[in-house]
Amino acid sequence: MIEQMIVNGLLAGFIYIIMALGFTLIFGIMRIVNFAHGEFYMAGAVVVLFLFGALGWNFFLAVVMAGFLAAALGIVIERVLFRPLVGNELPGMIMSLAVGITLQSIALILFGPSEQSIERPFSGTWQLVNAVVPWDRTVVAIAALVILAAFYLFLKYSRLGLAMQAVAQDRETASLMGVESGLIYASAFGIACALARLAGGLMAPIYTIGPYMGELPMLKAFVVVILGGLGSVPGAVLGGLLIGLSESVLSTLFSSTTALIASFTIVLLIVVMRPTGLMGRGAP
Repeated sequence: MIEQMIVNGLLAGFIYIIMALGFTLIFGIMRIVNFAHGEFYMAGAVVVLFLFGALGWNFFLAVVMAGFLAAALGIVIERVLFRPLVGNELPGMIMSLAVGITLQSIALILFGPSEQSIERPFSGTWQLVNAVVPWDRTVVAIAALVILAAFYLFLKYSRLGLAMQAVAQDRETASLMGVESGLIYASAFGIACALARLAGGLMAPIYTIGPYMGELPMLKAFVVVILGGLGSVPGAVLGGLLIGLSESVLSTLFSSTTALIASFTIVLLIVVMRPTGLMGRGAP
């Protein structure tokens, strides 16, 4: 049972990490709490439902296309709606709520309130010590690790990634050094939306797809970034793994409701004892 709980926790934690990365990236650079993140997750699942489920595209190609479409949409939304609110946390949060409600309403109009499902591209299980691991979850975990590694290399070694870190640390100084903050904001928002849609697209065959499916992942991503520290990418990774493992253990021993309550209880304790989170409020 211990091995199974650990495996289940790690598999869930990887998806939480991908969701939290985009959330904390936007806050770290733009100081905007993007509560529309869950709706981008939902939109990624809807794109995979259409391309993979209806048109018969390759699953991975459909997921990648969902990411590209999200990046393009995110850049437009950032430029039109969020650019005037950079640095203003409360107006930015209200705008993100409005964007989320709009995207949710569009999905409701186009697809209706009923949840849909698609055929799983991978089936069966394999054995890891004493744990039984589904192949579809394994593929999602591997894809999440690839995305995490690519994101880390992008931040640490690309010119755009280094520029993002500079803007997150000190926007005015970065501008004096020739960094165009507007380009950084658009890029960060587009990448964050793409991460959310990639997570939604990867999870589309595992869960049912509907207009409200992004609400719980959004809450969990928020828990993860509060636990790890708003604006901290290492904190998002640590928080995702901790929440995934704690939920796996508690849902196995007790119930999923108990696990969800425990997650928010952990956040309350962290906020009281360490308001900046486990890894502080650093830059990505």
